[in-house]
Amino acid sequence: MSSKKKSRPAKKVVSLAADATEVLAKVRKLREATAKKIEKEESKSSSGDDYGDFDPSTMLKVENLDTSAVAEKIEGIAQGIAKNVLEGRGYKFTVPSRASSNQHYVKSLDRIVLGGNKGSRNFSSVSEVRKTTITARCMQLIHNILGKGIHITKRDLFYTDVKLFVKQAESDGVLDDLSTMIGCTRSNLNVVASDKGLVVGRVQFEEDGDPIDCTKMGVGGKAIPPYTDKIENIQSDAEFILLVEKDAVYMRLAEDRFYHRYPCIIITAKGQPDVATRMFLRRLKYELKIPVLGLFDSDPYGLKILSVYMSGSKNMSYDSAHLTTPDIKWLGIRPSDLDRYRLPEQCRLDMTDADISTGKSMIEEDFIKANPKWVKEMEIMLKTKKKAEIQALSSFGFQYISED
Repeated sequence: MSSKKKSRPAKKVVSLAADATEVLAKVRKLREATAKKIEKEESKSSSGDDYGDFDPSTMLKVENLDTSAVAEKIEGIAQGIAKNVLEGRGYKFTVPSRASSNQHYVKSLDRIVLGGNKGSRNFSSVSEVRKTTITARCMQLIHNILGKGIHITKRDLFYTDVKLFVKQAESDGVLDDLSTMIGCTRSNLNVVASDKGLVVGRVQFEEDGDPIDCTKMGVGGKAIPPYTDKIENIQSDAEFILLVEKDAVYMRLAEDRFYHRYPCIIITAKGQPDVATRMFLRRLKYELKIPVLGLFDSDPYGLKILSVYMSGSKNMSYDSAHLTTPDIKWLGIRPSDLDRYRLPEQCRLDMTDADISTGKSMIEEDFIKANPKWVKEMEIMLKTKKKAEIQALSSFGFQYISED
C-alpha cells in the first residue's frame, strides 16, 4: 500500500502593486530630501543649533563606549569613593538628576535632553542608604558581566539580589543612573531587555557573524536583538521604512508580504518601544538614508508612542542622541482621517476622561507645539472626542491596509 506524500503549499508570490510606480515616485523624492537632511546633520557643527533658553554647555552627553572603557569608568568611580572614605568625606555617589525639572526639549535638535543638575546619594543618610547600596551592587554586577564579555537581561540582574532590589523597577532605575554617572549609553552596560521588536522585509545584515535575510525569516519576520552592537554590514534595496505601532497590523502586512508590493522594511515594537528597537530604527535610517513612515492609532497614546521614537522619552532623555529618529512622517491613522475615509461610526470610539486629560497635557508639550500639523490633529481629536485604532480600517476589508 503506497502512501502519497502531501504536496507542500506553493510559496505566495507577490509582485509590485499596480500603483507602485506612482507611489514610489513620491517616496523617492522624500528619500532624496531625507538623504540631504542626514548629510547636512552629519556635516554641521552643533554650535549652530538654536537652544532657546537652554544653556547647551550644561547638557549631559553620553558616548558610545566599548566594554573596557565602561569597566575603567566604573573602576574610576569606585576608586574615587574609596579615596573620599579614607579622607573622611564619607561614602557617597554624585548622580546626575533625571527629574522632569532637569529635562529640556530643544527645538533645533527635535529631542528631549538632560541638563546638568546633579544630586548626591549618601550612605550615611538613613533615607538614602538603601538606594546607595543598590547603586554599588549594580556597579559590581555590571563590572562582572563586562569582564566576562557577555550580555544579561534586566530580569537576570534583578534576580541576582532579589532581597536587596525587592522590585525590578529599583534595579532598572539605577541602570539609567549608572549610565549618566559613567557617561555611556544604556546599551553599553550589557544589560538588556528581552526581545520585543520585530523586523521583516527588504534588509539583510550579519548578526554576530551569522547572515540574516529578513525576507526569508518566515511570516513573522526576525526578532530585533537586544544587543544591536552585534549587527553589522546592513544592506537593503528598500525605498522606505514602515514603522507600525501594533503587532496585529504588522502581522497583516508581513503575511501579505507588503514589502514586495512596495519595497520597504517593516518594523514594530508592539506598542511602547524598547531601547533595541529605537536604536535599530535610528541606525537603519541613518545608514541607509531612507525615510521612515509611521502607522499609529488615532488616540493620545498612539501619538505619545510616535513622539518617543522621534523626540525620545523623558526617562531616558540623557541617551536621546542615540535613541531618537527625527522626522518620521505620520501616515495615519490621524483624527482627520476618520471623516476623510468615512470610517463607520461603530469603529469610532469615545475618548475616556483619561484620554482627554492625556490629550490636553500632550498638546501643551513643546515637541507637539513644534509641529503645527500635529497640533491641528490633536485639536480635532479633542473637539470630536473620538479615537480609532489602525485596525478600524479592517471594516473596509481585512486586507484593506495591505492590498488596497
